Parts: sequence; structure tokens; C-alpha cells
Amino acid sequence: MNTKNNFANDLTGGSVVKNLIKFSLPFLLSNFIQAMYSVSDMIIVSWFSGPASVSGVSNGGQVTVIVINFIVGLTMSGTVLIGQYYGAKRYEDIKKTTGTMFSMLVIMAVVLTIVMILVCDPILRLIQVPQDAFSEAKRFYNICMTGTIFIFGYNAVSAILRGMGDSKRPLYFVSIACGLNVILDLITVGIFKLGAAGAALSTVTAQAFSLIISIIYLVKNDFMFDFKPSSFKIDFQKVKMILSIGIPSSLQNTIVGISFLVMMALVNGYGTAASAAMGIVGKFNGFAILPGIAMSAAISSMSAQNIGAGFPDRARQTMITGFKIVYPICILFFMLAFIFPKSVMYIFTTDTDVIAQGVKYIKSFCFDYLVAPITFCMNGLFTGAGKTMFIMVNGISTSIIFRIPIALLFGEVLHLGLTGIGIAAPAASFCALISCSVYLMLGHWKKSVIKTDGNENAKIPEQD
Repeated sequence: MNTKNNFANDLTGGSVVKNLIKFSLPFLLSNFIQAMYSVSDMIIVSWFSGPASVSGVSNGGQVTVIVINFIVGLTMSGTVLIGQYYGAKRYEDIKKTTGTMFSMLVIMAVVLTIVMILVCDPILRLIQVPQDAFSEAKRFYNICMTGTIFIFGYNAVSAILRGMGDSKRPLYFVSIACGLNVILDLITVGIFKLGAAGAALSTVTAQAFSLIISIIYLVKNDFMFDFKPSSFKIDFQKVKMILSIGIPSSLQNTIVGISFLVMMALVNGYGTAASAAMGIVGKFNGFAILPGIAMSAAISSMSAQNIGAGFPDRARQTMITGFKIVYPICILFFMLAFIFPKSVMYIFTTDTDVIAQGVKYIKSFCFDYLVAPITFCMNGLFTGAGKTMFIMVNGISTSIIFRIPIALLFGEVLHLGLTGIGIAAPAASFCALISCSVYLMLGHWKKSVIKTDGNENAKIPEQD
């Protein structure tokens, strides 16, 4: 591999603040634009189709989010490994990891698509989708699942580029997809009145187009992987490493998603208006947590390169700097949601019942914006170090032990409804924050995972 590769950017030197801002801004814009996928679906469906279709998109979308989170968790291993290999200047390992990752994900995408389509009805019944929204949720779900391979592909390309220090090109690719998605939404939902199915068709088509464009661009610009059938090779040593890092992250994302699915099931019992309200707040929440998620990913990429290069203190400084940059933004989102909840709801709907239910939920849920960003930044550091097993255990335990029981206690037992269910998110995040703080102080995250790759020449001096 050419060390002057146009797609690579060394993040182990220079100003931490400048590197982090330069890297995180395109990532934040990418996440913002990606969030527009689902938000444009929700807004346009709300305008043209009504609460039943909105509930269908909300419920079907909640399940697809779990699948996406699983994919993101798995592809994050590519960012970690490639980032650490790049920091250690092990370019041949980058090529092997890239080829193996693409090959694995193609196989997994096909299997996951088939399985998820087969279990559609049982899942939607399990989360108690309102009867008048069931058919809409089913159509949205099934169509989105057919596009799983495109989600895998885009996230794999983005993870690899970010591991090499490039956050700009993923922004370009997702911008194309979002613009096309909005146009197609207006056609399929607004003109052809296809409801939730139209929104799903628009999303899948846009994702496919974006992936195709990204592959064409990478090939024409001499990317290290040429996407020819003969290049899809699997190195089983790399498979083991990808899975050891990616599976814990994927499981953690999946369990956290399932915990929110349980909360959705509770809310569905309150009726279609409450279901639609929770879906709308979920879309706003997607924007509110974007700064924290984007900064977490930026911290992961920078930390991976620095830990791979043997600079754990610089990685820790990256985490602290990221928190200082992102937290004021999160406070603004909290103030907006807590002080002007009706205004937030009016962005999505004018239905008075939906707005009333949404105000109850968002005023308690929004306290999560004060807690979760701190955890995101710490998890970014731990992910860059490849310590995804801790993140998995912490995420799953706080979801199962705290988020779900608290939602049941305050929502059902104490009869606080949506207000009580909203309390569960910040409470669980606070518990996760305590665990992360302890793990940070212990310092186990400082050791690079690529030392276990069997390459004796790869040992990197560690700095404490």
C-alpha cells in the first residue's frame, strides 16, 4: 500500500483540537444528513398519510434501527483495526483487513436479510403494534430489510475510510443518498400515496444508489480495494479479530435497541397517538444525540491510530477535548426540548393528541442529553482501543438491569405513562456513566489489540 494514499490521514501528530474538529465536523454532518433519512420519512408521511402510517414507520423503523445498529457495531471493528494498523504503519494488514471485512459482510447481509424477513410478523406482534398501523409497519419493515446489503456496504466503506483518517468522503456519499431520499419520498408518499411503503422504497433506493456511486468513485480514484470478485478474499486470522471486536459492539447496540423496543411495546399499549408521539420524539432524539455520537466516532478513529502508534495519553486527551467541544451543544438540545416541547412536536405534526402525548415523553426523556454525551465520549476512547467487550457488558447490563425495569416501574406500576417511560433513558445512562468512569481510571484500555495479531515486528512501546 502506498503510504501517500489519497484516502489516508495521519491523526497521531499535530494539534489534538484541530485534528478532532477537522475530523469530527464531516462526521457530524454525515450523521446529521443520515438522520434526515428517517426524519424526512416521518415528516412527509405525517403530512400526507396520517397517524396510522406514522405509527407504522415508527414501529417498523424501530426494528430496522436495531439491524442498523448491529451493522454499525460490526463495521466499527474495521475502523478500530485499520486505525491501529495505520498508526503502527502496517499497511499490508490494512489491505487484508479490508478484503476480509467486505467479504464477510456480503455473506452476513444475505443471511440477515432472509432471517429478518421470515420473522417479520412475530416481531411486530411481540411489540404490540396497533392494529390500524400493523399493515403499514409490515410493509415498511419488509421493504427496508431488502436493503440490508446496501446498509452493510455503505457502513463498511465509511468505517474503513474513517479508520484511515478520512471523514469527508463518507459525508459526500451520504449527502447524495439523503437528497435522493427526500425527492423520492415526495414522489412515492406525496404523489403516489404509498404511505409507509413509499417511504421505505425511497430509503432503500437512495441507499443502493449511494453505495454504487461510492464504489465507482473509490475504484476510479485507485482505492486499495478494487471491488473485483477475485479480491473478495477471507483471511481467517483477520476474521477472528474483526469478530472479537465487532461482535461485542454489535451485541451491545442490539440489546440497547431491544430495550427501546420494549419501551415502544409499552407505549403501543397506550394507543396509536402515544405510539406516533414516541416515534416523533425518537426522531428528534436522533438529532439531539448526533453531536455525541459523531464525537464518539471521531474519538474512536483518532484514539485507534494513537493507541496503535503507542500514544495512549494522546488518545485520552482526545477524549477529554471531544467532551469539551460537544457538551455545550448537548445542553442547548436539552434546553430546547425541556422549555419548548410543543414547538418540537409541531415540527412533525399538528395532531393535538399526538402533541399532548409527545410533550409528556420528551420532558422527561430529554435529561438523557445531559448524561449520555459523557458516556459516548468515554466509549469512543474504549472503542478506539478495541475494548468493546467492556462496552458490551456495560451497555447490556444498564439496559436490562436499569432501563427496562425503570420504564416498567415508573410507566406501569406508578402509572406515570409516557412521563415515567421517558425517565428510564437518563437513569440508565447515568448508571453506564459510573461504570465508564471506573474503567477509565483503571487504565486497561491503554493496550493495543493488534499486539495479539501474531506479528512479532508489530510491538509498539506503550506510553503511560
